Amino acid sequence: MAVLRAAYRRELAEGTGVFFEARQHRCPWCGSARLGGRLRTTDLLQHKPGEFSLDRCHDCGHVFQNPRLSERGLAFYYRDFYDGLGEERLGGLFASRTASYRARAASVRPHLAGRPAEWLDVGTGHGHFCASAADVLPDVVFDGLDRSDGAELARQAGRVRRGHRGSFTELAATLPGAYDVVSMFHYLEHSTDPQDELEAAHAVLRPGGLLVIDVPDPESRWARLLGRWWLPWLQPQHLHLIPVANLRRRLAETGFTVLAEEHAEAHDAVDLVSAAWLALDALAPGEDLPWLPEPPGAVRRAVRAATLLAGVPLLLAATVLDRTLARPLAGRFGLTNAYRLVARRAET
Repeated sequence: MAVLRAAYRRELAEGTGVFFEARQHRCPWCGSARLGGRLRTTDLLQHKPGEFSLDRCHDCGHVFQNPRLSERGLAFYYRDFYDGLGEERLGGLFASRTASYRARAASVRPHLAGRPAEWLDVGTGHGHFCASAADVLPDVVFDGLDRSDGAELARQAGRVRRGHRGSFTELAATLPGAYDVVSMFHYLEHSTDPQDELEAAHAVLRPGGLLVIDVPDPESRWARLLGRWWLPWLQPQHLHLIPVANLRRRLAETGFTVLAEEHAEAHDAVDLVSAAWLALDALAPGEDLPWLPEPPGAVRRAVRAATLLAGVPLLLAATVLDRTLARPLAGRFGLTNAYRLVARRAET
């Protein structure tokens, strides 16, 4: 830990301002100059230093990080989140979501009509979705793409046929018309340019192929009710949060026809419990994290333990509310936190 702490200290010596690009004065989605502040927050998950702002376009409703992280900033804030120190914790979380992965696959099955298919999962991580989806869709062969080494690890584990590492936009140029299905499950919000990603999907799909997208819904009531404690804001990783009407129009302009729009099916009923956890964690931060100036002492560790223990009833109550109230009412009252679009590439 001492070596990591020294490395982070050197990287932070110039302050966090070096991790950001220049502030944008126009909406990256529609070009409007009518922007307003939507949210200011900190890194509530890793507690890395820095402050992050989301702006909202008053004309199209697009929400985006402004100023946006630079490539250097993305590398800094992603480090030890999905890999390194965070790999084991998040790997276990992703591996435990089998039911959710199978439900995603089942939502696409009617549009495949039982035909064999080759499927590319973009942002696959360690390929846990592909492994679960194969049980639902036995005639589908899955490949995975990720910027990390997760896709190759997924191939070695037998979860995907091929594991591609790198940028989707770069890969697309080498695989024109190679796939029948492309999925982007909670991937598009991480991209620096969503339009480039949609065009890449169009390029790698065969005529009539399917594109499946899950993204957080910035128009969710939870986003307004929970404020900075709404988990899908996920700063600083989420760069773009796209209203569903915007994405539908952009898909049509890119050569797709939307076949299905799902909200309740894409909803992950964790809004209240995740908000409660984030608030408790912020109230008593005390983990030994290498980007913090010094390790926590005995008093800080004791305060953190006491705070989290006192918060157990709150976490349990929030979990019950999420599962018993939020899920059945989510679709009816706009309490879904994500949406799914299934779209078909034009035949010509």
